Amino acid sequence: MYKRTHHCGELQTSNISEKIQLNGWVNTVRLHGQVVFVDLRDRFGKTQLVFNADSFSGDFDAVKKLSMEDVLSIKGKVQARDESAINPEMKTGEIEVNISEYIMLNEAAPLPFVLSNRENAEENLRLKYRYLELRMEELQKNMLIRHETYQFVRSYLSEKNFIEIETPMLMKSTPEGARDYLVPSRIHKGKFYALPQSPQLYKQILMISGYDRYFQIVKCFRDEDLRADRQPEFTQIDMELSFVDEEDIFEKMEGLTKHVFNKVINIDLPDSFPRMTYADAMENYGSDKPDLRYEMKLLDVKSFTDASDFNAFKSAEKVKAIRVNDGAKYSRKNIDELTDFVKKYKAKGLAWMKGDDGKFVGGISKFFSEDIQKSMWKNLGMNEGDILFMIGDESKITLNALGHLRVKIAKRESLANSGDFKPVWITEFPMFDYDDEAKRFVAIHHPFTAPREIDLILLDTEPGKALSRGYDLTMNGYEIAGGSIRIHSPKIQEKVFSLLGLSKEEAIEKFGFLVEALSYGAPPHGGIAFGFDRLVMLLAGTENIRDVIAFPKTTSATSLMDESPSNVNTIQLDELGIQIKSIKN
Repeated sequence: MYKRTHHCGELQTSNISEKIQLNGWVNTVRLHGQVVFVDLRDRFGKTQLVFNADSFSGDFDAVKKLSMEDVLSIKGKVQARDESAINPEMKTGEIEVNISEYIMLNEAAPLPFVLSNRENAEENLRLKYRYLELRMEELQKNMLIRHETYQFVRSYLSEKNFIEIETPMLMKSTPEGARDYLVPSRIHKGKFYALPQSPQLYKQILMISGYDRYFQIVKCFRDEDLRADRQPEFTQIDMELSFVDEEDIFEKMEGLTKHVFNKVINIDLPDSFPRMTYADAMENYGSDKPDLRYEMKLLDVKSFTDASDFNAFKSAEKVKAIRVNDGAKYSRKNIDELTDFVKKYKAKGLAWMKGDDGKFVGGISKFFSEDIQKSMWKNLGMNEGDILFMIGDESKITLNALGHLRVKIAKRESLANSGDFKPVWITEFPMFDYDDEAKRFVAIHHPFTAPREIDLILLDTEPGKALSRGYDLTMNGYEIAGGSIRIHSPKIQEKVFSLLGLSKEEAIEKFGFLVEALSYGAPPHGGIAFGFDRLVMLLAGTENIRDVIAFPKTTSATSLMDESPSNVNTIQLDELGIQIKSIKN
C-alpha cells in the first residue's frame, strides 16, 4: 500500500502538477477504449482517476476489469480536466489524477445491492449488509451529523459548568416504566442485574451528593414495542441540576438546543420557545407532541351535533372535527381509507361533510338544518371546497384518533416544510393515570416527578386531578426531550409511592437507596433527558431513527447483520444457573 498524501475529497486546481498518492474504494468505472476513468472514494469525497493506455506502464487489461468497491492504492499526477469535462457537482470536479501505478488492496465480491441508491434495496437487505450501506454518502453524512452533535453538546455543557459523570450499566431492576432488559449474574446465581432504562436514580443521587450540574451522553435500554423513531437501545443526553425551577431548566435547555441547531445545520431557532399546557395540546392538536408547522386545529363541534338530527354523536363525551382546506377533492375511496385509519385508534367511524356554495353537502350533512349549517360555516371558518371530518366518542379516543388523522392528512397534503423547525414546551402533565385493571394509579412520567405546589393538597383528596411539574420539549411532532422537577421531600415521595400502590416497605425494597438518600439533605433539583437519536434524526432530515444509528435493530428488536439475539450453549446457561423453558412459536 502507498502511504496516502491526500484524501479523495481535497485535491483542487492548486494541486495541479503535484505527484500524489490516494487510497480508497472504486465508486464507478467508465471504459472509453484506451482510457479508463475511475472515481475513487473515501469518506471525504471522490476523485476522478485516469488510466491512459499510452502512459500507464502496468497491466491495462487488469484495469479494465476493475469493479465497484474494489479497494485501491494509487500513485499519480494531478492534472486539469478538459473544460468540457469539469463536474461542478464534485468538490474535486476541476481536476483528475493521471495514474502511473496502482495496487489492488482488496477485490470486492459481487454486491448484494447497488450502493448509489438506497431505494434500490429493501431495508432488511440493507440492514443485513449494514457495513455496505454505511459506505453510502447519505449514511456517512448522517454519521458526521451525529459526531458533530456529540461534540457541540459536550463543549456547550462543559462551558456551562456541567460535570460529565458515568453511571452504572448494571443496576437493580425497578418497577414502573417499560420492561427491563435483565442480565443474569454468574457469581450470584438466581439474581439479576437490569440494564438502565435511564440513569434517573443515579442522577438524583448525584444531586444529593452535591454535584450541582451533571450530564452524560449515555446508552439506555427499554424492552418495549418498537416503531420508526424508537429502538431497544438508545442514547440520551442526560442532565440534572440542583437549586433550580422550571424556568432555569427551560432557559438552559433552549440555549443548548439553539446552539446545536446553529452549529450543526446552521438553523437559528426562536430566541425563546413557546409553551403549551398538556390539556391545550390535547384539545387543540390531539397530541402531547404537536407539529406546529401547520395549523388544522381540532374544532369543538359537540354543540352543533347535539342540536342536529344526527343521533350517533348525542351520547358521545366529546365531538371534535378538523377542517381540511381543499379537501372536497377527496373521493369516497379516499374517505373510506381514512375511516379505516382512525379505526386503528379505536374510533368507531369517521363522519364528514364537504363545503359547497356556502353550505354542507354529502356525508352526514342531511342531518343538519340550514340554520345549524350557517352557524357552523361561520364559526368553523369554512371555505369553498373544504371538508370537515368529525369523530365523537370518549374524550381520549376522540382526541387521539383525530390527532393521528391530523398528522396523516398533513403528510398526504405535504403541509409541513421539512426546513422548518417549530419547538414547543409541553407543561402541566397530569401526575397520574388510573389503571382500571390494576385498580391503582400509575405515574405519567415516573414516580419521582414532583406535583405542582398548588396541587399538593390534591394528593390527599383528588390525586387524579393533580398536575405535575413535568415538561417535554417537542419539535415537529416528536418529543425530543422530557424531564421534571423532582420530589426532594421524603414525605411527599412516600405519599406518591403509596398512591402508586407501593407500601413503605415495598418502596424501600425497590428504591431503598434513593428513599434513604432523600433523608440526608436532598436539595431541590430537576432535570431532563434529550433523546439523542431522535434529535440527530431531526438534524439529518430523516423520519427513520435507524438512519442515524450505525448498527440499529429492526422493529422486531433484531440485528440482521450479526443475527442477535441468538441462542447460547448449555455450558453458558449452566454457569448462570439458568434453564430455558419450552418455547412456543
